Amino acid sequence: MAEAYIVATARTAGGRKGGKVSGWHPADLAAEVLNALLDRSGIDPAAVEDVIMGCVDQIGEQSMNVGRNAVLASRLPESVPATTLDRQCGSSQQALHFAAQAVMSGTMDVVIAAGVESMTRVPMGSPISLPQKAGLGFYVSPRMEQRYPGVEFSQFSGAEAIAKKYGLTRAELDQFAYDSHQRSIAAAKAGLFDAEIVPVAVRGADGAGEGMHSVDEGIRFEGTLEGIASVKPLVEGGCISAANASQICDGASGVMVVSEKALKALGLKPLARIHHISVLGHDPVIMLEAPIPATQAALKKAGMTIADIDLYEVNEAFASVPLAWLKATGADPARLNVNGGAISLGHPLGASGTKLMTTLISALGQRGKRFGLLTMCEGGGMANVTIVERL
Repeated sequence: MAEAYIVATARTAGGRKGGKVSGWHPADLAAEVLNALLDRSGIDPAAVEDVIMGCVDQIGEQSMNVGRNAVLASRLPESVPATTLDRQCGSSQQALHFAAQAVMSGTMDVVIAAGVESMTRVPMGSPISLPQKAGLGFYVSPRMEQRYPGVEFSQFSGAEAIAKKYGLTRAELDQFAYDSHQRSIAAAKAGLFDAEIVPVAVRGADGAGEGMHSVDEGIRFEGTLEGIASVKPLVEGGCISAANASQICDGASGVMVVSEKALKALGLKPLARIHHISVLGHDPVIMLEAPIPATQAALKKAGMTIADIDLYEVNEAFASVPLAWLKATGADPARLNVNGGAISLGHPLGASGTKLMTTLISALGQRGKRFGLLTMCEGGGMANVTIVERL
């Protein structure tokens, strides 16, 4: 089978809700990443055959195919098409899979997989809440209700259910959250994110600002374990809190995927080879447990064990997710999210997949490691798994 290679990666530094990039239109923010991928690869923009962009809340400024709008806001020519997809939090990871499949099939040679989410300008859940306010229907259909009577499809209750199922305590979740910040602080101070990040001009919610935004705004450099532990749980008597869950975040990210033919024809140097891609559906009620069976199935299909993987990125949607994943897979905690994760760096929904892949490839290079695995929980009870080999 033909191979697919990643030749360029890029991401913006995460911005807090109402923070340093909240004044950016999401299409323009995504365009900054597209332009950076062109710069970092050095290819002729007309060589790009498609842009596949993940975005979860496709309404308002993120509607009408925000992927295409990002192309039109970038240096890419009008001849480059684009599409926007929603696989919930795994949207841009799925974009990467579709890009790899296009290249592996031989139908395309150069594809950009990307993602964008402005959670300030398009609040989470807008496609659900706005129609309901207008008196329109809810996304749970009568047949879904019949199959799952009385079920509330909630990521928050799913996160609590995972914590209970795997015997995780509030203290363990808070410690994981604190460690996430400490890893991100160490990485930021050591300059480990510098090559990943595309600096963009600071634009507050009012459009004004000074300087460039190049440091993830969610990192709590002065945070303490005591401060994290003092935050009230989201559910009375629960163990999930805003401090041990991912941060609302504005951001964009992307990777360029090419064929072996394009590598040679365009004189490109590969950063990594796509070793395995898969996706799995699981229980939509507990919802966030899917990365566990998805990882187990992916490793079996790839003929690997968890010990063969040098570094893993498991999205920190809630601390209970990666902690349960560690328990179930027997993975080495020292290899997990080595530069921190969404609890400290933010989770810009549709942009998180290629954001984490950017960080994973960078970390593999910095540590001289070979194989990396990326997985994340997704609304509806799904999980993508990507295994890459650093070259």
